Amino acid sequence: MPARKATKTVTKAMIYRSVASSSAIETGESTEVIERKLEDIKRRFAKIDLVRD
Repeated sequence: MPARKATKTVTKAMIYRSVASSSAIETGESTEVIERKLEDIKRRFAKIDLVRD
């Protein structure tokens, strides 16, 4: 049986880039603009904690 290949770790930056590029295709905006919007949202709501039961 062949050895398994090492998997690449997925980072938050990679997820943001993926979401931004997908949204850019759908909306016609540039990827950079959408990435900036995602980062702004992240900073804007950074102080809000989620309630846990």
